[in-house]
Amino acid sequence: MIFRTFEKQELKKLFEILAAHNRIIGPVETGRDRDGRPVYAFADVTDYDDVELKYSITKLPAKRFFLPFKEDLSTFRIENDTWQKEISYNVDRPLIFFGLHPCDINALNKLDKVLLHSVYPMPYYAAKRENMFIVGMDCIPQPYCFCRSMGSDTALHGFDMFITDLGSRYFVEILSNTAFNFLKNIKTSEPGEDDHVLYMKVVAKRNNEFTRHVDTTDLTKILDMEFQSEVWKEWGDKCLSCGTCSSVCPTCYCYGVDETVDIDLKGARKTKMLHSCNLIDFAEVAGGHNFRPGRENRLKYRYYHKHRGFVEAFEESLCVGCGRCGESCLADITVPEVIDSIRGSGRNK
Repeated sequence: MIFRTFEKQELKKLFEILAAHNRIIGPVETGRDRDGRPVYAFADVTDYDDVELKYSITKLPAKRFFLPFKEDLSTFRIENDTWQKEISYNVDRPLIFFGLHPCDINALNKLDKVLLHSVYPMPYYAAKRENMFIVGMDCIPQPYCFCRSMGSDTALHGFDMFITDLGSRYFVEILSNTAFNFLKNIKTSEPGEDDHVLYMKVVAKRNNEFTRHVDTTDLTKILDMEFQSEVWKEWGDKCLSCGTCSSVCPTCYCYGVDETVDIDLKGARKTKMLHSCNLIDFAEVAGGHNFRPGRENRLKYRYYHKHRGFVEAFEESLCVGCGRCGESCLADITVPEVIDSIRGSGRNK
């Protein structure tokens, strides 16, 4: 890994260089919530002044750009008695993410394990993911995030360059040749001892600002032992089965495929749409049988997939602790509270 520092005004120059021939996605303010707080989202950005580098968190994760809610996988047409099939990976040019936080970078790394490096990779995801350039940036810890407990508060890989604000200048970690070549176009310098000391102070200060924590010690074993716990029924009674948690989650990837035929029978399409394991029809099969008709079962299996099944398969949790699900849940269900209650159910027996 290579390190550099540069003055803050150089970041605008870097942005303009990146934006000259590329599509840039960055955090922007899209409005205010009912309490007057800014609401952020990832969107196309062409002007550096529109980028909100000190954003808290976006309501929707970055995954919508490479794992969209709805996507045509293939289309079919019959013209002049000739059957034609068209497949498009829906990628027209490379994509640059500017200012991605560590939790969202780690979310991509986790999705890669399933959708890119598994036995059956998803070509539509791979095409978008492999045409990405990521500029990461340190976050400001929020009251609802618990990414430090999940080991997602820092990113060790999955980015091209990662920027840390030292106050008067920026400290940048470089992981790719492309990033190194881009940085040749701005004024940078080798970090000195003072930069290293200041960097460590900034990191220590940020670490102390995390206030939400989750005890993940032996969590997979505890989940196995408490599979039949009454706590799941209590949370299931609160759950509205709306699927909001999956919609805002940066690592949920379950989907369904619909096949539709045009009314003139001359065209058809196969469409992938993201699904949620909390929706009532998620486990419904042909004939109308539903393997998970109860809300508590659907909620429980979502937690088991995140904190049990994925751990067994990849030796890490699928959850990055961003806290989006708890912040967006209409029933105020949060991951830390659910996990704490599962641990408590064992003690209270």
